[in-house]
Amino acid sequence: MRIPTRALALGLLALAFSALVLGRAQAGGSHYFAPVADSTVKEECGSCHLAFAPSMLPASSWKRMLADLKNHFGDDASLDPTVAAKITEYLVSNAADTGGRRYGDKLLRGVSATNAPLRITELPKWVKEHRKVPDWEWRHKNVRTKANCAACHTDAERGYYED
Repeated sequence: MRIPTRALALGLLALAFSALVLGRAQAGGSHYFAPVADSTVKEECGSCHLAFAPSMLPASSWKRMLADLKNHFGDDASLDPTVAAKITEYLVSNAADTGGRRYGDKLLRGVSATNAPLRITELPKWVKEHRKVPDWEWRHKNVRTKANCAACHTDAERGYYED
């Protein structure tokens, strides 16, 4: 049976499109970090900044960060102890070296999980990926801080950090 050229072309086009869509949707791409799925974490953390994917830091970093919310990068982000415990549990369970390993292993290369920084922007992989960004871009009024991922990565809330 001979398949008409037009039908074959349309079939190949559909296949290519599907591969593109599925490839992006498939978790674990080189710049994908599963976004926060917990409503409490989204609400509490996301009210001040992007609720960072838990797989971007190891469990030890999340524990240290949540243990000192009174001094959260220059702000008092204190929470009710029950809420803080719930957020800590979620972030630790999905951290780069626990449940989020599939996504976060790439960021932790060369980092001791027991002595990891609290800032994602201090991880060697992050520094390497952003080394060519000029200083003036970090100071731009729409960026202002290296932690403002969504200023340049428009799909950051959905977990995609590609350029």
